[in-house]
Amino acid sequence: MGRLSEFIGLYIVERDIDDRKAGVQLRFEGRAVLSMSPSGAIYSETGVLNMGGKRFESERNYLWHEEGARICVRFADGRDFHIFDPVVGGPVTAHLCGADIYCGCYDLSGWPRWSVTWEVSGPRKNYLSVTTYVLAN
Repeated sequence: MGRLSEFIGLYIVERDIDDRKAGVQLRFEGRAVLSMSPSGAIYSETGVLNMGGKRFESERNYLWHEEGARICVRFADGRDFHIFDPVVGGPVTAHLCGADIYCGCYDLSGWPRWSVTWEVSGPRKNYLSVTTYVLAN
């Protein structure tokens, strides 16, 4: 790994969420597409979130671009989310959402299968999220 262009493709996505605040386990299953854009790449994810037998359609979008040797991930509206090293993975820059803090880590060691783990804590949130990506194309 090392360049944004190496992430481009279609992925099968599975996400397990341990919501400690609500005392529930959630599971997301879907697909994500990372496609090149004039300013970097667009991440588009769609799928179904299963919450204790209830199923909800879910989607999210991010903007990715290179900043030197790192990849910067922004929300679809352009706000900063986090920055990570595409060569070694590892911890990302922490993200504050109000008084809650998101601490993430990329594991790229099994490429083209990779994962992102988020530990989220604060007055409103307390959960662990592990997302696994498997290149489908």
